[in-house]
Amino acid sequence: MITVLVISIIVILIVLALSVLTIGKGYSYKHTVDPIDPLPEYERKKEESEK
Repeated sequence: MITVLVISIIVILIVLALSVLTIGKGYSYKHTVDPIDPLPEYERKKEESEK
């Protein structure tokens, strides 16, 4: 009975450590956003004429 308890605690600690490492890696990821392309000239004129 004691061996099952010890093995269970070891497995729980391993899963906990892997979860913490995965979450830490996710938070350290540098997110980037692509810049917005300017509207082409004909679309800009179209939008201005609709106003």
